[in-house]
Amino acid sequence: MKKRKLMPYDPKLKAYARELRNNSTKAEIYLWLKLKGKQMHGYDFHRQKPIDRFIVDFFCYELMLGIEVDGYTHEFPETQRKDAIKERRLNQLGIQVLRFTDHEVKTQMESVLRAILDYIEDYENENRVGL
Repeated sequence: MKKRKLMPYDPKLKAYARELRNNSTKAEIYLWLKLKGKQMHGYDFHRQKPIDRFIVDFFCYELMLGIEVDGYTHEFPETQRKDAIKERRLNQLGIQVLRFTDHEVKTQMESVLRAILDYIEDYENENRVGL
């Protein structure tokens, strides 16, 4: 079994992450209902996970997968710039990021779940043991 490397995070973000969990958007709640309890092929997801100097909406350590649900503010250039910086840093830490809009989560949940499952299947195919 491979040893987990620790994900760096700013301890000051813990309280803010808790606040975000307690004040989730409807889209985040809808997606969480599909991710929690190891419903996605047995993988354990966490919500509002502090990593480095950011908070990731949903994170699975085993898959090294972050999932972001973007509301309308993510259409603004300044927010898009911050999102790009965040995603670049997460990628440097070995984390892949899937992004969905609030609208996609609320109206196209099957497509969102299919994209996540496609990622998981690709991950499993690349990481098969004993082949």
